[in-house]
Amino acid sequence: MGDTTRPEPEPRWLSDGEQRVWRSYLHATTLLEDHLDRQLQRDAGMPHVYYGLLVQLAQAPRRRMRMTELARSAKITRSRLSHAVARLEKNGWVRREECPSDKRGQFALLTEEGAEVLRRTAPGHVAAVRQAMFDRLSPEQVEQLGTIMRVMAEGLEPAGSHADLPWLR
Repeated sequence: MGDTTRPEPEPRWLSDGEQRVWRSYLHATTLLEDHLDRQLQRDAGMPHVYYGLLVQLAQAPRRRMRMTELARSAKITRSRLSHAVARLEKNGWVRREECPSDKRGQFALLTEEGAEVLRRTAPGHVAAVRQAMFDRLSPEQVEQLGTIMRVMAEGLEPAGSHADLPWLR
């Protein structure tokens, strides 16, 4: 029998224009994340990911979510979430509760102190987001960016798939 291995297909290299867009995207998202992290560290002593967890809990019914749902909502690994919640607990901003219907499950609950930190921090954070992003774009560009980001997210998280997503790890 002959060799049945197939040669690897040639990579689809990025065109010069695609390379420019890719590098611009990386540059902008890295700078934006750094800008928001610095603002939140300065104003509240927390990184951007912790702020996002507080927001998720504040918007949840009874200000609490199952840890697995919080990881999915925040798009982070369960171990990263566990570490973040431990730090937020240490600050008194979040409390864990056992799940009565599932002995292995836990809830994260936003405390009154955490809600107060969020109330104080939100105005500065939204101002930083607006200044860094929305004030620089036309309404049409905002709409286009939203459409582009949704298409990208849907491709990376296809419905009904078993993709290797952070919250499943």
